[in-house]
Amino acid sequence: MREGMERYQSWIYLLCIIAGLGLGLASPGLASVLEGGLWPLLGGLLYATFTQIPLVRIADGFRDWRFLCALLIGNFLVIPLVVGGAVAGLPLTPAIQAGVLLVLLVPCTDWFISFTHLGKGDTARAISAAPLLLLVQLLALPLYLWLFLGDAWLRLAVGSHLIGAFAGLILAPLLLAWVTERLATRHRQARQLIHGLGVLPVPLLALVVLVIAASQITTVIELSDVLLQVLAVFIAYLLFAACLGKLLGRLFRIEASRARTLAFSFGTRNSFVMLPLALTLPDALQAAVVVIVFQSLVELFGMVAYLSWVPGKLIPESPGG
Repeated sequence: MREGMERYQSWIYLLCIIAGLGLGLASPGLASVLEGGLWPLLGGLLYATFTQIPLVRIADGFRDWRFLCALLIGNFLVIPLVVGGAVAGLPLTPAIQAGVLLVLLVPCTDWFISFTHLGKGDTARAISAAPLLLLVQLLALPLYLWLFLGDAWLRLAVGSHLIGAFAGLILAPLLLAWVTERLATRHRQARQLIHGLGVLPVPLLALVVLVIAASQITTVIELSDVLLQVLAVFIAYLLFAACLGKLLGRLFRIEASRARTLAFSFGTRNSFVMLPLALTLPDALQAAVVVIVFQSLVELFGMVAYLSWVPGKLIPESPGG
């Protein structure tokens, strides 16, 4: 069941977005009521997602230094510099620019593992790297906001609304997930709980995007032309990320399966973590929420293309291996 949902999640999210847009047009009042359940949905989504990341194995991510260096350099140095420089040169409004930057600056820590597995990458390396990626991005995000969006965004990052969202929707589920994983090392019931929670991320995210589509229909209509522009940005990013994985794989002399893992890590971004932060932004910047949801949909279809392109054409097995 879980594998089937993950395989077809792009279509599930697309159907939910369409349903949400229809609901928002047909019944704006109901959409507003549904929006009240968005924060509990996000909290549950992040908790279920974090329990699938082996947080108690953070130290495992330090063993393969060449892979680790390539992963960190690509995700936290090359990609932020390239994305920040490229977005600064595009004729985008501050809200759209913020949405693009927020969603592209930090790497995914969950479904990139599934796509790595399906795309013939090194799943074990992906699993061990995921908690480290999450820890580094939480530390780096305020720096990125200041560097690419200015002092006002740094003040916003440490403001009460954003800190409240960060503590309640990210740190609390993260701590709860860590406690659950610790219990799972000693108790069978906790292991069963984690296994059961593994089914929830796809349906919970589907509900989240439905509610957002329903509540943001006016913004979506206003941004229809702009979304076509950022579609080109997101597609270009996916191509760049895959090629960066191949390039760093060669530079660090990493075998093909681990180079594919780099490509899937660089190609997937952490919309799960960025979405609750974007929802706390002032009304003038709420378009960033729509951009983040839109990017996650583009990314999912991009990952479907990655599954055949990356192992088959871009990073095939070497003749000797």
